Amino acid sequence: MATDVKTIHGKNVFLFVRKLKDAKTAEGKLIPFQTSLSFDPSRDSDSTQTKSGVVTTSAAIETDLSAEFINNTSAIADALYDSLFDGDELECWIVNTERKNASGQYYSFYLRATVSEDSNDNDPDDLSTREVTFAVNGTPKRGWTKLPESAMEALEYAYRGLEALGENDTNGTAWQSADAGINLED
Repeated sequence: MATDVKTIHGKNVFLFVRKLKDAKTAEGKLIPFQTSLSFDPSRDSDSTQTKSGVVTTSAAIETDLSAEFINNTSAIADALYDSLFDGDELECWIVNTERKNASGQYYSFYLRATVSEDSNDNDPDDLSTREVTFAVNGTPKRGWTKLPESAMEALEYAYRGLEALGENDTNGTAWQSADAGINLED
């Protein structure tokens, strides 16, 4: 097995969404608190037996896309309802934060879709959850995308120290593996 082949962890694959009509003015936004993401492109095929052998034909790509998340009050969670109720077309990115190219861009799929179903579970002893299913238009495109700073912050917050921030956005130093065992005495 090749040593440079790495596994992909589902916890590092995220769905970002934006209304298509907002493409010139807004960034794609992470759907907060995702618990699962299912991406299933497929192609039906048919075969016909001929005197010379089997001839196969392939249909167009059909893509199933769904996401589950803890229900929340984010604008992007509301935009999913807008897509379902008003037919707003969405741009969707499935971003793998474990796979980067030399330019620092992340491997991703780009899709255009509308929400076809939005199931909401509201058990009294648990958090409200939603499962959203998308109707994908056309064939997903593969590529590489940069993640804006706001997207990185949505994925993971940065370490901060105890002092008042003032003009700084940190004031502490994030842990690094080289810090293991450090314990300097005064």
